[in-house]
Amino acid sequence: MYEKVLVAEDEKDIRRLVVFTLQRAGFELIEAENGREALELAIEHNPAVILLDVMMPYMDGYEVCRKLRENPSTAHTPVLFLSAKGQHYEVSEGLGAGASGYIVKPFVPKELTVRVKQLLGISVD
Repeated sequence: MYEKVLVAEDEKDIRRLVVFTLQRAGFELIEAENGREALELAIEHNPAVILLDVMMPYMDGYEVCRKLRENPSTAHTPVLFLSAKGQHYEVSEGLGAGASGYIVKPFVPKELTVRVKQLLGISVD
């Protein structure tokens, strides 16, 4: 079993797909349905990687990422955005908020697994 990954996605079907994909790859998953919950769970569980949707209730992914970067316990945790917002300025905003990467939906499950492994320095087969 690999590291813990926090998945913050308000759309249940997408969250299930991400969880299924990463569990099959051997990761332990923590799930959040909105930005506020994502921030709380990240601080509580200290995951190895955090996957954030941009458009979420209560707090969008950009704001969650900025707050994660301000908190000493999560300041260096890799954050990967997984979002339907794929315009260059939206990707730039995500990276500017402190994200380590950005994947545009719809995504290829294998690509998601590879990107998470790369962020953790795990060899990709």
